[in-house]
Amino acid sequence: MKGLASILARDLQIRTTSDAAVNQPPYIIVAEDEADLAEVLVYNLSRAGYLARAFRDGPSAWVKIRESRPDAVILDRMLPGLTGDEIARRVRADPRTNSIPVLMLTAKSSEADQLTGFNLGADDYVTKPFSLKVVLARLESLLRRSSAPGHAESGADQLSHGPLAVDLATHRVTVGGDAIKLTLTEFNLLVALMRFRGRVVSRADLIQQVMGPSVIVTRRTIDVHIASLRKKLGDIGAAIQTERGVGYILSEPPPTPAS
Repeated sequence: MKGLASILARDLQIRTTSDAAVNQPPYIIVAEDEADLAEVLVYNLSRAGYLARAFRDGPSAWVKIRESRPDAVILDRMLPGLTGDEIARRVRADPRTNSIPVLMLTAKSSEADQLTGFNLGADDYVTKPFSLKVVLARLESLLRRSSAPGHAESGADQLSHGPLAVDLATHRVTVGGDAIKLTLTEFNLLVALMRFRGRVVSRADLIQQVMGPSVIVTRRTIDVHIASLRKKLGDIGAAIQTERGVGYILSEPPPTPAS
């Protein structure tokens, strides 16, 4: 196995030579405090064709995420100096980083822990011990979702529903002209519901369409993302209605109050 230092040196050389180079491999930041595990992850990501760099404490990881805007972050929740939870919050709160896919990789494995991770803004959650093949598959799925907005069947780049507007090409969401910051998963959930407006979409179908066939999560996970999406959308969020025991439906938006 190559040493971590040589991999990082190559990473830095390629990354700084031409950030705009055509066909440049996706750049992944790994925030993991266990040295052996960090090296294994970087090595296998490199073998899979990614540019990867590891950071073993929270502050340095956050600084680099903010400076370099990686294509994805693999994030341990328990980091020294600044927890992975706090990094996730900052990633979602900062306009420069809020669209970066976050894959949490952690020993916190209970359902409550996973729901907390998703509430913090994680797009996917893998528990330790883990399979490297699973991690790579989940990462590939995240990158595929983030790079392909998934145009509507009509080919239109815009979706609208009352005051709610979605630009599929830029991942921009507005309500009454005001920009709304959504995570990648929340964005894809909204697009799926808008495409099937007026029809009930089951939780299983939402998992398949939004998170991909390789992602295994509980249906409760979808509920957490929907709750966060409703909150961010404000009044129009009430148009996302629950069909108990089945899934969700995007109903007609409430009428605009007369002025």
